[in-house]
Amino acid sequence: MCGIVGYIGAGKTTEVLLDSLGRLEYRGYDSAGIALVCEDGLEVIKSAERIVKLREKVPSTLYASVGIGHTRWATHGKPSKTNAHPHQDCSGRIAVVHNGIIENYQEIKRALEKRGHVFTSETDTEVISHLVEENYVDNTLRAILATVPKLQGSFAFALINKDDPGHIYAARKDSPLVIGLGEGQYFLASDVTAFLKYTKRAVFMEDGDIAILSKDGVTFTDFHGREIKRKERVIEWDLEAAEKAGYDHFMLKEIHEQPKSLKDVISGRLNELSGEVELGEIGLTQDEINGIRRVIIVACGTSYHAGLVGKYALEMLTDIPVTVEIGSEFRYSSSRVGPGTLIVALSQSGETADTAASVREAIKKGAHVVAITNTVGSTIARDAGNTIYMRSGPEIGVAATKTFTSQVTVMYMMAIFLGRRRGMITAEKARILLSELKSLPKYAQSVLDQDSNVANVARLYAKANLFLFVGRHLNYPIALEGALKLKEISYIFSEGFAAGELKHGPLALLTTGVPVVAIATRSPTYEKMTSNIKEIKARDASVIAVASESDESIAQLVDVVIRVPDASELISPVLSSIVLQLFAYHVAVCAGCPVDKPRNLAKSVTVE
Repeated sequence: MCGIVGYIGAGKTTEVLLDSLGRLEYRGYDSAGIALVCEDGLEVIKSAERIVKLREKVPSTLYASVGIGHTRWATHGKPSKTNAHPHQDCSGRIAVVHNGIIENYQEIKRALEKRGHVFTSETDTEVISHLVEENYVDNTLRAILATVPKLQGSFAFALINKDDPGHIYAARKDSPLVIGLGEGQYFLASDVTAFLKYTKRAVFMEDGDIAILSKDGVTFTDFHGREIKRKERVIEWDLEAAEKAGYDHFMLKEIHEQPKSLKDVISGRLNELSGEVELGEIGLTQDEINGIRRVIIVACGTSYHAGLVGKYALEMLTDIPVTVEIGSEFRYSSSRVGPGTLIVALSQSGETADTAASVREAIKKGAHVVAITNTVGSTIARDAGNTIYMRSGPEIGVAATKTFTSQVTVMYMMAIFLGRRRGMITAEKARILLSELKSLPKYAQSVLDQDSNVANVARLYAKANLFLFVGRHLNYPIALEGALKLKEISYIFSEGFAAGELKHGPLALLTTGVPVVAIATRSPTYEKMTSNIKEIKARDASVIAVASESDESIAQLVDVVIRVPDASELISPVLSSIVLQLFAYHVAVCAGCPVDKPRNLAKSVTVE
C-alpha cells in the first residue's frame, strides 16, 4: 500500500527521501512525490511514473534539511501527477502525505469549497491540507489538533509547513507510522525498511499519536495535545537482509530463505524431551485453555490459506471446533464471539486493515485474541496483546512465500501446544510431531535443490491460459495458495479446488490446453486423489503431480512429476507449497512479468 517517508537533519534530505522511497517500492505504487522546505519556500516535485523518474526531476542543486515523501497506490482518483502526493493547501504553505482513507472527505470538501477553498486533485488526502490551513494561526500543532477530530476513517499523515520550517508533524489512526532515531537526524516512515540503512533505533507510533520531529529530537502528544512517552525499540533486521543478495528477484531470494526462516520460527520453541511446545505468548492459563469452546481463525489472502491449513491441524490434534473467516467478512457474520472463543489473527505485516478491525471487534466482545505476525510493534500485535512472532525477517516481494510457510508452522505448533494442554495427544505422539517439525528446514532445502527441475516444468506450460490446482484435506489449502501465487505474479487465470469437487462443475473447464496441478503426496486421501487424477486424464487434460519421493506408481498416471521428500501428512503440505512457489515464479519469469511488483497489488493492505 502507499508509503510515507520523512527526514529532518543534515542537508542531504533529497537523497535520503528518494533512497527511502526506493526501499518502499515493494509495497506497490502508481506515482510518487516529495515536498521540501527550502530557503525560498516549499518545493513540491511529483511524478506519475517510477521513483527513478522522480529522481530525474529533482534538481541536483536543491538544498533542504526538512522534507517528506510518498509513494501512492490509487484509491481516490486515477493515477496521475495531479493526484500524486504531497498535496498542498490554497496558500502553498502546507504539504501533506497520507496513507489510509478519509471516509467523510466529500462532506469536508463540500464545506471547504463553500468557504472558498480551491481543490486541485480528486483525492481524499487534499482535505487534510486545507483543514490545517483553515485552522492555522501561528501554531502548526494546534492546527493539527483542531483537524484530526474532523477526520473519519483510517489515516497516517505527515505534514510540513514553510512557516514552521524546523519541524515535521505526523499523526496516526489505524494506519502504521514509525519514527527512526539517529544522531542529529530523525526519520519517519510507514515501514522500518525505509530507513534501516541509516538507523536501527525506532519508535512505533500508536493510534491517536502525534509526533513532532525536529533536529533536537522527537516528542509525542495524543490527539488532545497532552505529551506522552513512547518506547524505543532496536530493529534486529539488517539492511543486507532486505537486499536481493545476488538473486534476480526478491521473491526468489525469499523462497530460498525458507530453510532459515523455518529454522528460526521453531528455534527455542520445541522441547522434544518433554514433548512440549513453548508458546507462552498465547497468554492463556490452563483453566482458560480448558474453557476454549471454539477457535476462529481470521485472515486475508495468503494468510487465509495458512489459516485453512491451521484449521485442519487444530482439528486433527485437539477436540476444538475451528472455523476460518476472511477478515473483510468476519465483522458482518453472525458468529457468536465471546468468552470461550479463541480468535487467531494471521497477518504477515500486522497491519492488514480488515484483520485489524476484526481483532478490535473480537476484543470488544470478550474473546481471547492471539496474533501471528512477522512485524514487531505492528497494529495487530499491539491490539491483540498476545503475539507469536514468525521471525521470518523482511519479506520484500509482494507475493508472500516464506511468511506463508512460517505461518503454517506456527499453526502446527499451536495445534500441538493446545493438543497437549487439553490432553488430546500423548507426550510420545508429541515427540514424533516435534521431530518432524525439526526436520522441516532440511526437507525444505531438499525441495529447493530441485529449482532447475521446477523451472524446466514451468517452461513447458508457461503459455497456458488457464491452470487448475487440486488437493484434498491438508493439501486443499495448498492448492488454493498455489493458484493464488500463479495468478498474482503471472496474471494467468488459475483456480484451486478440493479435488472431490471437480465433478460438481470444474470438470467442464478441462480440455487438452488446460494443465492441472495435482498435489498427490502420501496421505490417507492418496487413493481418492489418484482417482481424481484419472478423472482429469479421461478429459485429455495434462496433469503435473506434486508427489512423494518414493511413489513410483504416480508417474504412470500423470504427464509430469515433481517430487518432495517422504514426509508426514502434517509436514508435506509445507514442502508442496514451496514447489508451487517456485513453479509460479518461473512461469512469471517466462512471461516477462514484474515478479516483485505485480500490477494493482500491494504488500501490505492497510485500507479496508
